[in-house]
Amino acid sequence: MRKPVGKLGSSTETLRPADAIPFSFFEAVADRLLLVSSAFLPIMDKTQQIIALTQLRKSVEKLGSSTEKYGDPTLVRFLIARSMDPEKAAKMFAQWLKWRAAFVPNGSIPDSEVQDELRPRKVFLQEYVVHLLDKAIASSFKGREIGNEKLIAILDLQQIAYKNIDARGLITGFQLLQAYYPERLAKCFILSMPWFFVSVWRMVSRFLEKATLEKVMIVTSEEERDFFVEEIGEEVLPEEYGGRAMLVAPEDVTVPPVEG
Repeated sequence: MRKPVGKLGSSTETLRPADAIPFSFFEAVADRLLLVSSAFLPIMDKTQQIIALTQLRKSVEKLGSSTEKYGDPTLVRFLIARSMDPEKAAKMFAQWLKWRAAFVPNGSIPDSEVQDELRPRKVFLQEYVVHLLDKAIASSFKGREIGNEKLIAILDLQQIAYKNIDARGLITGFQLLQAYYPERLAKCFILSMPWFFVSVWRMVSRFLEKATLEKVMIVTSEEERDFFVEEIGEEVLPEEYGGRAMLVAPEDVTVPPVEG
């Protein structure tokens, strides 16, 4: 039995999503994957943070890139993802900038570009996944991006059959988060795991970083179910999972304009 992991970066503070929207998608990989977004800033020693951020910015400049448009919360996510190593974080940040410039040159992927994927309400293409992740994160913006917004994922396997499992898709999805959305994933709850998925998850786990695995909780007992509801909050958890919120499809969500 896997117990909940309290660590998020270097903090053990409980995440309580505010003004969040429960997203439902990814039916090609599992029966349902829900995303809830929130804002959260890891707690760390201020002196350590200032020194690490200064070194990170200098290292990024040496790599020919710039951090000018990004605030401390964004850069801290990269530092945490690389165990507070400024040079490794700088390389990750520079690679992320190149990826965003090539894959999302206009800053976001509008609904109009993924209409074919929105109609069947399934996920097949990486572009659609990026569109949905960006939209989920943006739903928690308060007029502008701070950089500390995170996601809580709920992977529901209740009605999935063995023939429908896409282990490669799961690995790709987690690796996309690790490489290009560092420290965006707060926690991932896996519900109703069937017996045949145990071996699949063991295989998937080999390809994930330790920090990512520590954020995954397999919910099996009543105690873990109670923790799951309490951790997310009834106000944003959909009714079918013990909450009071209504499930919203991503194509039905309107994200307000972001300043600057």
